[in-house]
Amino acid sequence: MNLFRHRPVVLPSLALLLAAVGCSSADGATSTAVPSPPATVTELCRNLDKALPSTVDDLDRRDPSPASALTAGWGNPAIILRCGVGRPAKMSDPEADGVEVDGVGWLLEKQDGGAFRFTTTLRKAYVEVTIPEQRTGDGMAPLVDVAPAVKKAIPEGIAD
Repeated sequence: MNLFRHRPVVLPSLALLLAAVGCSSADGATSTAVPSPPATVTELCRNLDKALPSTVDDLDRRDPSPASALTAGWGNPAIILRCGVGRPAKMSDPEADGVEVDGVGWLLEKQDGGAFRFTTTLRKAYVEVTIPEQRTGDGMAPLVDVAPAVKKAIPEGIAD
């Protein structure tokens, strides 16, 4: 009888989960984890979201799910921006690769599968841009498009 009492709780949860999975695969939307930074960083990220361009590397903005002012995306497969991420461990590596694009410094990390992840350096919030393998041939074009918004919305300094 104890098992019978638990079934109604589990089944609606399972049905809700299956419905959510069905919806996200049907619409083709990209999903990504939403960062959970402190309130001061969240405010900077909201300002960044307002300043971001509608196109990056000639790709239209298609934000990932769940909807958040802390994430943005362009194209499919998507170039994904996440604002308010934690400080990458690789930033402590003196051998780490970095680039500067239009006055914004970026840590460069190659990901499994050929994607690249760039994370801002010396800014009050860490902003991460992931470029999927299919788009890595475009070089720094996505960073060139995003850098002015980062420069405008995220002040220079060290993130807390």
